[in-house]
Amino acid sequence: MRAIGLKTWQWNNAAKTVLLLAGFPVLLVILSFAVVALFVADSAPGFMAGVRQTLEMLPGATLVAVVITAIWFAIAWFLHQRIIDIVTGARPTTRAAEPRLWNLLENLCISRGLAMPSLRIIETDALNAFASGLAREHYAVTVTRGLMRQLDDAELEAVLAHELTHIRNGDARLGVVAAVFAGILSLIPDLFLRAFRFGRISTAGARRRSSSPSSSSSSSSSSSSDSSRSSGGGSGALAIVAIVLIILVWVLAVALRFALSRNREFLADAGAVELTRNPDAMIMALRKIEGRSNLPQVPDQVRALFLDDQKNARGASFWATHPTIAERVGALVQHAGGRDPGPIAALAPPSAAESVVAAAADQPTVIASPWAPHPPPARGPWG
Repeated sequence: MRAIGLKTWQWNNAAKTVLLLAGFPVLLVILSFAVVALFVADSAPGFMAGVRQTLEMLPGATLVAVVITAIWFAIAWFLHQRIIDIVTGARPTTRAAEPRLWNLLENLCISRGLAMPSLRIIETDALNAFASGLAREHYAVTVTRGLMRQLDDAELEAVLAHELTHIRNGDARLGVVAAVFAGILSLIPDLFLRAFRFGRISTAGARRRSSSPSSSSSSSSSSSSDSSRSSGGGSGALAIVAIVLIILVWVLAVALRFALSRNREFLADAGAVELTRNPDAMIMALRKIEGRSNLPQVPDQVRALFLDDQKNARGASFWATHPTIAERVGALVQHAGGRDPGPIAALAPPSAAESVVAAAADQPTVIASPWAPHPPPARGPWG
């Protein structure tokens, strides 16, 4: 179903989550079959005999896989935010520690009647942010120190509004679900592919050497060798099928990260403009973030949650998790009436940027007279 508004987008994300949940058992059974087939291939007398033996062992192997997966899901449900904090280096913060950041987010939540998510900070000069969580009481917004230093209040507010929109639209929940699925489905294939590469190739090589024509010295031994090669060929075919299935599961696991359509970032940008009524602030924030968002130590599964991901932003590429900054700015200019300053070559040093922010915070608040003329309202995202 094509999303035509915030509500239908939320319904689409809920449907995607259900599809991910429904598709996971199928992939788990395929993965269990492939793993068992790899073990059976060494001793199977032929391809069909190996398949029958694999099918006989499949229920037990699937049960073991389900138990392991259930334990992983339980860990992910209760500890997903802690795991994300560990892999990203984020730490929780409070109003007393970060009043500027806290107040900006709180004001946005109050203006829309939203529950206040927890706040976290990553101590890095990179400029990035993301939202995460599986339920209302678990939602969190994480920003980097570099983002706080380089963005003024209006720009930082726009980024926080962007992340709040991800929470409102269900993108944050869908992102965590996809990360959990991708983690378990890619971990097992990776382990077995490594084991096959380093442990089973030598066995296959030995089998090829033992069944080579030079090992036969008479017609009877040649006949026996032919039979052995035929049997080895059948079990070898089973091993090849198993490897193909493991690779297929791995590819589908990676595709789970891309189940989050790139359109979610466009919609979150529009949601930020809707919340702040300031398209120029969102555009300026994106231009400052452009080329400065990379956190190379973070796994790809988590990078899909980021406001921007340099590594996986490739324009119209199928494998991209994010649109380019230029595409997002262009959409804001076209649909929200924003002004694009163009790419920013260099930013002020952190100390200078912090001084500007501090000076702005020290300025007294001026309350306009109710009889003074008012400026025309800013053009909205659908104006």
